[in-house]
Amino acid sequence: MPKIRYRVASSLDGYIAGPKGEIDWITMDPEIDFSAIMGQFGTLLVGRRTFDTMAKAGRTTMPGMKTFVFSRTLDPSKHPEVTVVSEKHNEKLSSLRAGSGKDIWLFGGGALFQSLLEAEFVDTVELSVIPVLLGGGIPFLPPPASRKKLELTDHRIYKSGIVSLQYAVK
Repeated sequence: MPKIRYRVASSLDGYIAGPKGEIDWITMDPEIDFSAIMGQFGTLLVGRRTFDTMAKAGRTTMPGMKTFVFSRTLDPSKHPEVTVVSEKHNEKLSSLRAGSGKDIWLFGGGALFQSLLEAEFVDTVELSVIPVLLGGGIPFLPPPASRKKLELTDHRIYKSGIVSLQYAVK
């Protein structure tokens, strides 16, 4: 059964993007095997704002992954390369989790993470802390949010100063 894994980079002060949505502060560490990470996932879940950012960068999908965009306003006919989920979120997520295959990457953003965490659909939180202070931006977990207990299952410290932490949601 695939797990829904929130895998994200964050500044040390808890932001997943800068005040204008910028992500230029996220460094690509050569020690991190991004191909191996990407190979663990068969499905990508994104919110509308993250999807818009991806579209501006010219990439609305990831190779080898089926992409689901959670949006009430996105016109599915204009984006046939993705599946737009506008209602019955819980049914779609339950169906994805009940399937087989690779894990599901909750790619972004913070608001989608907050709502799926609240609905108890997030199995793991995998955070790469980038050694930078942004001073503002899009928070890792936007309020309001309920308290959730986590259990550390793995960690790694890279020479660049990036710290990767993996937690199971209890």
